[in-house]
Amino acid sequence: MSPLILADKAFVQATITNFFFFLSLNCFILLPLYVENAGGTEIEIGLVMGVFNAVGILCQPLVGPWVDAFGRRPFMLVGAGLVVAAAVLATAAPSIPVLAIVRGLQGIGFSAFFVANYSYVLDLTPPERRGWALGIYGVAGLVATAVAPLIGEAIVRKLGFRPLFGLAATLALVAAGFVWRLPGGRPGGPPPLAGSFWERGGLDELRHRHMAVTLFFGLGTGTIFVFLPTFADSLGVETLSLFYTAFAVAAIGVRVFGGRLIDTHGRRAVIVPSMFVYTGATALLALLGFVVSRSSLTPVVPVLFVAGLMAGGAHGLLYPGLAALVTDAAPETRRGVIVAMFSAVFLVGQTAGSFAFGYITHAIGYAFMWTMLASLFLLGTALSMSLTERRAT
Repeated sequence: MSPLILADKAFVQATITNFFFFLSLNCFILLPLYVENAGGTEIEIGLVMGVFNAVGILCQPLVGPWVDAFGRRPFMLVGAGLVVAAAVLATAAPSIPVLAIVRGLQGIGFSAFFVANYSYVLDLTPPERRGWALGIYGVAGLVATAVAPLIGEAIVRKLGFRPLFGLAATLALVAAGFVWRLPGGRPGGPPPLAGSFWERGGLDELRHRHMAVTLFFGLGTGTIFVFLPTFADSLGVETLSLFYTAFAVAAIGVRVFGGRLIDTHGRRAVIVPSMFVYTGATALLALLGFVVSRSSLTPVVPVLFVAGLMAGGAHGLLYPGLAALVTDAAPETRRGVIVAMFSAVFLVGQTAGSFAFGYITHAIGYAFMWTMLASLFLLGTALSMSLTERRAT
């Protein structure tokens, strides 16, 4: 491990802030079940969940230059505040149309917070330790991913969804409190001019192969997280939290114990194998869809647990590996722009999965949908094999 970065008080505070922010957002992981219980179809589930990503796609490229111009902390505060407001609105009126608005507000809040917070961490980490540091920073979000469904299931089954939304508002307030205590970080620069997003290389970033790999990565991640709850429910599984727990435990494990491979062996050396493993996890879900039904005696939970371990282990190295690859050549004054583009492309993939595969699943069923997703992941894996390092000298 790298004790220097863990001794950095600002890095530790930013990581804790990230945990509470994502714990609040992840209280909405089980939202597809609410939409389904309210009479919504797979299409409506995809639309409601996809609003979050669609808004993020629009906001993040616009937020990036302003985060570089005015500094990181103000946008973290705005993001946390919007997530608080969204959770309060969900608590007051949890109907399907209102929840679509809630997801839109969360998308704006996430965009402001994530671009600023991630850029803040990048400011603290040199390239030779960046892969491991970004992995450790991301552990906070993964722990939130593991804990939130466990808490959420318990609250929903005993009290319903409104208390869960209230908890999400409280957690976002805690995140805002931690942001308030963060050191100021790198000072901002001059405000961006009209059209400066394109002039400063935002569009050029989209032409790199690593952005295409990020797109496929987001496509798979978004589809799995949106439709796994209803897929498991169609198989008669009542306790889905084990998948998320396995996912998070595996991702945390590989980041803590294997995260330095991103720095010592290079970004591509971890990205390519991780894409293969993620493809295998998706293929395993497709196999479940073909051979298991609600009335069959095939043990589903152990297979979902294994799929969660595979997907989590792959995700644990893929996200920091791709993030490090994308930002290695970025100057300090453009980190917000680059982070915004990387995150926006990832969200494009997630949104495409949420929207498109909702219609696909409604038309042909889960088994064929997972098969199509595994095939697309395999294409992304092939692209990742031709990635090149961009390590700064």
